[in-house]
Amino acid sequence: MRACSTSRVRSPRIVAVTALAALVGAAAGAGAYAIFNSDSGTTVVRQVHVTQSVQASNVNPGTMLSIGSIYKLANRGVVKILVTSGGASPFEQGTQQAQGSGFVSDTVGHVITNQHVIDGEQSIKVTFWNGKTYTAKPVGSDASTDTAVIKVDAPTSMFHPLALGDSSTVQVGDGVVAIGSPFGLEETVTSGIVSALHRQMTSPNNFTIDDSIQTDAAINHGNSGGPLLNMLGKVIGINAQIESDSGGSDGVGFAVPSNTVRQIANRLISTGKADHAYLGVQLAAASNGAKVTDVVAGKAAAKGGIQVGDVITNFAGNKVDSVDALRFAVDAKHPGEVVHVTVLRNGGTRTLSVTLSTRPNNSP
Repeated sequence: MRACSTSRVRSPRIVAVTALAALVGAAAGAGAYAIFNSDSGTTVVRQVHVTQSVQASNVNPGTMLSIGSIYKLANRGVVKILVTSGGASPFEQGTQQAQGSGFVSDTVGHVITNQHVIDGEQSIKVTFWNGKTYTAKPVGSDASTDTAVIKVDAPTSMFHPLALGDSSTVQVGDGVVAIGSPFGLEETVTSGIVSALHRQMTSPNNFTIDDSIQTDAAINHGNSGGPLLNMLGKVIGINAQIESDSGGSDGVGFAVPSNTVRQIANRLISTGKADHAYLGVQLAAASNGAKVTDVVAGKAAAKGGIQVGDVITNFAGNKVDSVDALRFAVDAKHPGEVVHVTVLRNGGTRTLSVTLSTRPNNSP
């Protein structure tokens, strides 16, 4: 299903190769800080992935920590990621390097970060809190949620996993702490609050990342992939994008929620990929459901008989009263599942049997 923009927030801009290329709106990526192009001097800015975590402390439940205590608890689990990739095109020679952040998710070397940072990687190096650097390889990545997992070839003693919290319990006004490597300055700590919830970011492949967390904690290029922690020292999100007219931190940052990260990271670690269900329609709001404005040829909706002009009112037993409601319902399913879809067509009601497709790499 095609991601639809909403009025809740302008989709943050993803920054790439010497340009601030807005997907929708005027936001900027908080991705990896570009260092250099070894041959041409071209500046490259990308973002980084973050995934699953384990309990990393003996803090009693409900105990609020100071910012300093959170740093002492979590800093050994936060890493700087250096990605080397080839030229962006056949016309651009040499290599490019970009750096971002990530965090250790378990004791066997998995590190979570953003997909947009490791995209196109040729080599990955990870630097830990004590300055020691090791090589890493990608385990899997998911552009639809801007989440990725890499595995570091390092001694077990280097792995200090952070704990993933429950992002569904986060409330506006909660204190948060971000740790990462903005502009390559590793071990940088910033703090703020949760400014808003249920925001929508546009993913690197132009789908929607729902339930994103907005924060005023300072996030800059290179913070991407680093953890956003609550005042218990648990990761509630992966810092991913910023809304900024200047390209720097204007106090409007966004993080992929930890519950999404947990689900996707588990899939990536288990299978190396994270497939998403796909209906294959473009939609517009309707007073009684979600109106189909286009149907992608060869995908689930087309094969199941859904037509342009249909108004979808029920999906797999879930009432559809908005475009968002339908998208949420589709996201809860898996490719290959057969669902019943109720539509209004020419004044009548029809229920169709639809076998869900796999979401493509890019939104059509």
